[in-house]
Amino acid sequence: MKLGIVGLPNVGKSTLFNAITHAGAESANYPFCTIEPNVGVVAVPDERIYKLAEIYNSKKIVPTAIEFYDIAGLVAGASKGEGLGNKFLSHIREVEAIVHVVRCFQNEDVVHVSGGIDPLRDIETINLELMLSDMELLERRLEKSQKLAKNDKSLRLEVEVIKKALQVLEEGKSLRTLDLTDDEAALLRSFNMLSSKPIIYIANISESDVGSEEENPYVNQVKEFAATEGAEVVVVSAEIEEEISQLDEEERKEFLADLGLTESGLDKLVQASYRLLGLISFLTAGEPESRAWTIKRGTPAPQAAGKIHSDIERGFIRAEVIHYDDLMAHGGSMASAREKGLVRIEGKDYIMKDGDVVHFRFNV
Repeated sequence: MKLGIVGLPNVGKSTLFNAITHAGAESANYPFCTIEPNVGVVAVPDERIYKLAEIYNSKKIVPTAIEFYDIAGLVAGASKGEGLGNKFLSHIREVEAIVHVVRCFQNEDVVHVSGGIDPLRDIETINLELMLSDMELLERRLEKSQKLAKNDKSLRLEVEVIKKALQVLEEGKSLRTLDLTDDEAALLRSFNMLSSKPIIYIANISESDVGSEEENPYVNQVKEFAATEGAEVVVVSAEIEEEISQLDEEERKEFLADLGLTESGLDKLVQASYRLLGLISFLTAGEPESRAWTIKRGTPAPQAAGKIHSDIERGFIRAEVIHYDDLMAHGGSMASAREKGLVRIEGKDYIMKDGDVVHFRFNV
């Protein structure tokens, strides 16, 4: 899962990136500090695999992971090459979803590229550059497709989808707001448009606003806008996330408790990312390792087995499945759960559920 962190310069992108990946990306109080997209891999917090590892005395614990790309600050005119625009826009095309960091804090010591705090203006600036880039590509593609469609009827759907997309863009709306059939949506995805990518808005607040973010008018503006796109908003303090990243597990829990928080911004972002992309995790456990595997919601058992190894998918016979909650309700004892009939034998048509603990049977 690749997520691209975007936003205007000096909104807290690199500070957030540093915090959640411990990667130490350079952070400074001037635009274009981030030139190449820093890439960090962060383990997805999942207490379940640690509990399973205790039960099975696993020698190794392997959580699933997310790749975060810290993409340099875009500015107005990026789609026409302003700043380092075209280069940065190409980086966004490589990710599956966008994490758009919006500044919702006042700090005279951190300059704002546009001179003042205005979340809606900032969102519009970024979204406009993504839309202008999409519009330019679609206009070129439409011209070509219309010519070819005269002799190739299969291209007529493509022409219609492009026309629909251009109409929405001309209305000043992102392509993610476009209402399409499944076939049309699949076709649009193949174009890899920037403004059609799923998005999460990060409202970056100051440390002093933590716990009272509902009173922050900037946060409410971001939430109201996100609702028009059906997008989710995660409120974080990049400053606090950076402090948390320096602590061990026990200190981290104490720090969050002192702030009246039950989870970090990273935890909230990961959960939102999973919802956004329709992802779930199934689990495998044993003495060699306990591991979480990420799959799309609705994945059948054989395809889930293929995440582990293609040979398991090809030779799939059945899956022995118990839900994590049922296993824990019996003290983690598979034998006890089996006696209660909670361990199920599932075939090729079984659709995996989040939290399934599974053992696949297969022919070599």
